[in-house]
Amino acid sequence: MPRELIAAAPRTPVIRDYQDPPLGARQIRIRTEFASPKHGTELVAYRNDPVANRPYSYVWGAVVPASPERAENRFPRLLGNMAVGVVSEIGPDVSRFRIGDRVFGHFPIRETQTVDETEADPLPPELSPEAAVCLDPVVMAMAMRDGGIKLGDRVAVFGLGAIGLIAVQLAKRAGADWVVAVDPLANRRELARRFGADVALDAANDGDVGMAIRRLTGPAPDRARPRPETRVVGGYRERPTQTGNLGVDVAVETSGSVLALHQAIRAACYGGTICVISFYGRDAAGLYLGDEFHVNRLNMISVRAESLPMRDAPVWDLQRLVETSLRWLERGEVRTEGIVTPIVPFAESAEAYREIDEHPERSIKLGIAFS
Repeated sequence: MPRELIAAAPRTPVIRDYQDPPLGARQIRIRTEFASPKHGTELVAYRNDPVANRPYSYVWGAVVPASPERAENRFPRLLGNMAVGVVSEIGPDVSRFRIGDRVFGHFPIRETQTVDETEADPLPPELSPEAAVCLDPVVMAMAMRDGGIKLGDRVAVFGLGAIGLIAVQLAKRAGADWVVAVDPLANRRELARRFGADVALDAANDGDVGMAIRRLTGPAPDRARPRPETRVVGGYRERPTQTGNLGVDVAVETSGSVLALHQAIRAACYGGTICVISFYGRDAAGLYLGDEFHVNRLNMISVRAESLPMRDAPVWDLQRLVETSLRWLERGEVRTEGIVTPIVPFAESAEAYREIDEHPERSIKLGIAFS
């Protein structure tokens, strides 16, 4: 009997047996070889935080109160985000695949997958399983297109998980001249440097990183320099900025930390943009919108690959976003080596999953290998 990794209850990962269903006419059965969870939004559901799990209504376009039944019936739940495997059975009407084909898709962490043939895609021969499960973070990072990075811009990326490490590379591809990467973990900062970051700052030990970034982007203002002349207009005193172009043109926030979001705001230049990929799910203690955000005419934009239609639809849609991401992965133009770590056997997946929640510093993107 096949086995799967589930959350039996909040923060309770277990491996259990399950029964494969009969195969439908247009379904395929896949023997899983490699799988990976999503460390951000998937963990929010796994923890069952009642504040973070408030449901969004696509009818109202707003978050609405959750029913008690919804909260109670959330478990047990499947875990996992993407998987790679081999087609082991096909239904009589399947036309896309043959037995033995290698495929990948958005599948849970389980030994077999039984899905409609349209839900899987052929695994390109140039793509390793580790790179294939990184398609999701590449697509999620691609949403930063809405942040409007331009040729020669300075960019900061806050949070160097899988999405942040991809964002560093995409900022360079978009034409950024200088990229600073921010994270408290040394191994992630080192990967960011390998992926093209010009500078990597320690969010835990480098103090006020927003101000540190401003210092890195230009000479310190001359305090002895006289203030620009001001005039009074209609009783209002003009206060021209003296900041010049200190700060980054675009600050990309991928960590999910409200404190990091505040530092991203502090790092942005006058008139700059804060591009928010993260899902926060909690209140915003530590975010001070009365400071730089209020004075520096900043633009804050929420970006999300799965919120449709896209801002530049119909030219861009989700299919184009996915196809472009996959092409870059196939060509090696977006690098993934070192992102999927650690890699553990399926038998150890429950404890490994618990680790990504309780000790996030020990992994970047968990990989699970099936024998």
